[in-house]
Amino acid sequence: MENVPDPDPDSAGTFAALRHPNYRLWFIGQMVSLFGTWMQTTAQGFLVFQLTHSAAYLGYVGFAAGIPVWLFTLFGGVLADRLPRRRLLIITQSYMMLLALVLATLTFSGLARPWHIVLLAFLLGAGNAFDAPARQAFVLEMVDRRTLSNAIALNSAMFNTAIAIGPALGGLAYAAFGPGWCFSLNALSFLAVIAALSAMRLAPHRAPASGGSAVGELREGIAYVAAHPQLRVLMGIVAVTSLFGMSFVTLMPAWAVRILHGDARTNGLLLSARGVGALASALFLASRSARLVRGRVLAVGLAVLPAALLAFAFLRRLAPALAVLVGVGAGAILIYNAANALVQTLADDPLRGRVMGLYSFCLLGLMPVGSLLAGTMAERIGEPSTVMLGAAVMLACTLLLWLRFPSLRELK
Repeated sequence: MENVPDPDPDSAGTFAALRHPNYRLWFIGQMVSLFGTWMQTTAQGFLVFQLTHSAAYLGYVGFAAGIPVWLFTLFGGVLADRLPRRRLLIITQSYMMLLALVLATLTFSGLARPWHIVLLAFLLGAGNAFDAPARQAFVLEMVDRRTLSNAIALNSAMFNTAIAIGPALGGLAYAAFGPGWCFSLNALSFLAVIAALSAMRLAPHRAPASGGSAVGELREGIAYVAAHPQLRVLMGIVAVTSLFGMSFVTLMPAWAVRILHGDARTNGLLLSARGVGALASALFLASRSARLVRGRVLAVGLAVLPAALLAFAFLRRLAPALAVLVGVGAGAILIYNAANALVQTLADDPLRGRVMGLYSFCLLGLMPVGSLLAGTMAERIGEPSTVMLGAAVMLACTLLLWLRFPSLRELK
């Protein structure tokens, strides 16, 4: 395996993990793919709203994407412990590329209907259910433990660079050429990450020693997390953040039109503003990955995210809304980055795939539930009140957490 020993993780500063050739390939390929992903996500949301003029339908699409996460992610974690993760990732990325091509074809032909988008969102969610645990656990095959935290922070930076730029590009491309081109570019972008995975030089895969059933191994992973108090709390934090803190994202197309009286470009700018804040936060964490106390980073994020969401709910002009969404993105990445790094540090290697399957379940499985709740509530009480309610619930959970588990702030 072509991993370069790094005696001093701080010696390469913000980009220490890029000293590993395999991680460099991953970083470049995944960056290209994520640009396409966010162009499609932005275009898909606005297309659904144009076809239905319904905030609730935006929630339906998000919920459809989440159903497979509930059904398959935990078993995806079992597969990530059993199979070569690179092979699993190539399969899932190829599958998602095919779905993007189908959506592009439907759109160009004028046949796309809301139910098509709901169905394709469900099928894409199935791919993500098997992709996410393998992707999370794969990081430690590309870097060593000393640069693991830096690699996780750079993954966040990569992801949020795409969030910062991809939605804006998607909004512009949608306005200029239509949604079909956004979906086509996303399909092409998967080739970059597939090529990167194929070019890696990795250590031979070692099959797990146990030969038990998938259900038995899944139970073992759940029992392991249930018996580990710190892992339990971290999973709970991710679940609450995904359910109440990030559900506002599904309302952005409706917010752009109804609250800010804009269009597809406004929708792209709102999503990109969140990405700018997340990117800045991720780069800050990457530059200090070996020095920060992650528990304290988590505490700051849990205060910043709901406070910024409350402020956003009261704004009715684009410029201040964009500024506050920068804070929303920064707070979210502080939470997710710190929680991810702590979970990966605390997890035992033989169960890493299953632990990250549970993590992915909390992260991805509850976001669609939050989307459904947010879309349904927005139809009844309006988008601003829905965002305020979610932020208030998250603040209450945060206060309860720090009263019950004050030692969490000292985790490194």
